[in-house]
Amino acid sequence: MPKQSEFVEYLVESLQGLGRVRARAMFGGFGIYLNDRMFGLVVNDELFLKTDMQIEVYFDELELPYFGYEKQGRRLKMSYRRAPESALDDPDELVEWAARSYQAAQRSRLQPS
Repeated sequence: MPKQSEFVEYLVESLQGLGRVRARAMFGGFGIYLNDRMFGLVVNDELFLKTDMQIEVYFDELELPYFGYEKQGRRLKMSYRRAPESALDDPDELVEWAARSYQAAQRSRLQPS
């Protein structure tokens, strides 16, 4: 299990304005959770936030890349995109981006499988 980095600790502390945010180790990185709903993913000290069609435009405007991984020789992308650098330096902006992503995570829970 990976040890929580200073970056992950900073994120969890900075996001307490949303509620009781916590990090949980997973697959060599960390999931960022609020109310048992994952809305963020930290891999190699980079934050990726949950997206959906309603908030994709915010990420598109800044050309923020998707989180992806290799599987059986193919590159797969997930519905998580890198958080803007400016938000990592500004806790208020970070909370704003995270709130949108949490709402996207909530909406995805309501979608039929």
